[in-house]
Formats: sequence, C-alpha cells, structure tokens
Amino acid sequence: MKWGEKVKGFKYGWMMILAAMLLLAGACAKKEPAPQTKVETPPGDTVVKPPSGDLAPLDKRVKILIAEDGAASGAGFYIAKEKGYFEDYNIEVDFADFANSDDMLPALAAGEVDIAGGVSTASFFNAIAQGIDVRIIADKGHNMPGKSYFTFVIGNHMVDEIKDYPDFKGKKIAVSSRNSIDGYIYEEMLKHAGLTEDDVEYVHIADFSSMLGAIDAGTIDAALNIEPLIAQGVANGFHVRFKDATDYAPESQIAMVLASPKFMGEEEISLRFMAAYLKGVRDYNDAFFKDINKDEIVDIMVKHTALKDPALWDKVNVTGLDPDGKMFVDDIKKQYETYKANGAILGDIDFDKAVDTSLAEEAVEVIGTYK
Repeated sequence: MKWGEKVKGFKYGWMMILAAMLLLAGACAKKEPAPQTKVETPPGDTVVKPPSGDLAPLDKRVKILIAEDGAASGAGFYIAKEKGYFEDYNIEVDFADFANSDDMLPALAAGEVDIAGGVSTASFFNAIAQGIDVRIIADKGHNMPGKSYFTFVIGNHMVDEIKDYPDFKGKKIAVSSRNSIDGYIYEEMLKHAGLTEDDVEYVHIADFSSMLGAIDAGTIDAALNIEPLIAQGVANGFHVRFKDATDYAPESQIAMVLASPKFMGEEEISLRFMAAYLKGVRDYNDAFFKDINKDEIVDIMVKHTALKDPALWDKVNVTGLDPDGKMFVDDIKKQYETYKANGAILGDIDFDKAVDTSLAEEAVEVIGTYK
C-alpha cells in the first residue's frame, strides 16, 4: 500500500501486495556460535539455545527467499537484514521479484519462495480455497489508531460540505478496487456512516497516484488513499485527511506475512527467521513510536522503499506493525466473509490451517514480549 500494498501498477506496492517483487541480496559478517544448551520443543525436535535465552546460529548457513517489493510494510525484513539479525542466526536473506501474484502464490506453496507479503483480496482467498497451500503467520500492516496510513481524504472543495461520515451522501468517492482490502474498508465506512452504496457514487480509480489529480480537479469528492501519497497530497494542496479509518475499522488486518508449508516444517530455520523478523519490527516500533534510533531506521527505510526523502518520514502516518507479530485474525475472517457475501469467493477455507500464529508465539517465548 508505494508505501503500503498496491494493485494494477501502483496498488499494494507499499502495504502489502502479493505481486511485483524486488531482487536484492547481501549479508553481513558471520558471527561465531554462542555457547549452547539444548531445549526440547514439541513434537520432539531439539532446538539449541545459548544461555542468554536467545537461539544459537544454525550450524549450516541457509538462504531464505522473500517475495517483497519495497513496501514500507516490509520494514521488519529490511531492518533485520541491515541490522544483522538474520546473520546472527546464520541466515542469508534475498528478495525475489515476481511479475504478478498468480506466479508468486504457486511458487510460495511449492516452497520455491519461503516468505511473502500478502494483502486481503478475494483472489487471494480463492487461491487458498482452490488448493494453493500457503500459511498466514504474522502481522505485516495495520492502521494505527488516529494515524491510519490507509484512509480517506477529501478534496479542498469539500471541506465545508463533508464534516462527518453521513455527509458522504451524494458524493463521488474513488476506490482502487472492490472485493479487496480497499473495498472492505470502503464498505465498513459506509456502514459507519449509515449509508448504502446507492447513497454515494463509487468511482473506480485503480492507481492511487491518479486520485491526486482527480480530487484536485474536482472530478471526485473523496478517495480512499495511502501514504505517502496522502501526505504528499496534503503538502501540495490537493486534498485534506478526513478523520481516521480506525473510527470504523479499528482492528483491520491490512497486510500479512505468508509462508510456504515447507518453510513452516523446517522448525529450526523458521523459528530463527521469525525471531529475527520480530527484532526488526521492534526496532521499527522503537523508532517511529518511541523516537529511539529513528535516524538509523529511516536510513534503512529510505534504502529499501520507494520513499526516498528522509524528511517525508516525519510527515507520513506509518504502517502499524505488531512487535509480537500478532494479527487481527477475526478481521481476516470477516474480510473473507464480506467477499463471500459479495459473491466473489468460490469454495471454503479452513482457517485453522490457513492461519498459523504458532511460529510468532514461539519466537516471542524466545526473545520475550515487547515492552
């Protein structure tokens, strides 16, 4: 959502897209293993822990391939790579590039890709319902209360007319897609406003950046847009932020970390990967919500994302990333049910299988709960 996740050229390039990935490579200096003790973990596999409580490096170096496109919601991956957290476990991370999600999902299911960033769409759920075996394992993007990075804006010509949600009645509202997280947020907003789709004029604009010119020209009155375009539009006088998406979708899961079943079965590797990822996410939270080492983290984000102006990182509402990897699982199910009610889902999903929070939970047991 680019910053967040983008579809059809721009959408989900930032939050969370299932497609369009960027090939990067690199690793830091290898560290020597720490003194080790053995701890039994079910179902009987042995994981090696050093006395510090953290996990020791793997005996043999492994490479993990991540399908990620430079979205800001991939911060945990970028920071863990640059700070050497993956390297601490003798893990090398590369980023893969896929032309579209139709290619990426089968590759993920087959174990050709280990990890990917995904967003909620009907096509994503349909792929799982039709037998594509991928696991939803951790948070990769949600709106922060009062500071949503994915929310509505209104044109300057509407500031005296649209004061509250019911005022959207009769207005032209641009949304980038239906039966996706965009359409879901749009529908939730209408419910909150006490409106139906017949009360407003839906305008399909697939490219978030194209919404800026349309709203400035007055051909649309409002738009569901994403950072950094929201901040850029405000700075250029195209639109103003309108309230906050958490008013009506307070626990909406925008993007998710996906894993291959093969990767999940490699317990010593997957657990260390998750521990490193969460360390990166925690540094991100420290930087943007506690102002700890922010300059360092901004430099990493500038290096890996499309948002290359360091000063703009002080103006945008950043992606929420849970430092313990927790997801809004009930909301993921609600999104699925919404698309199904719209007739966009064919088949059923076993969420007990598709959503697996155990890896993040076990990693938190190792590195401790974020404080």
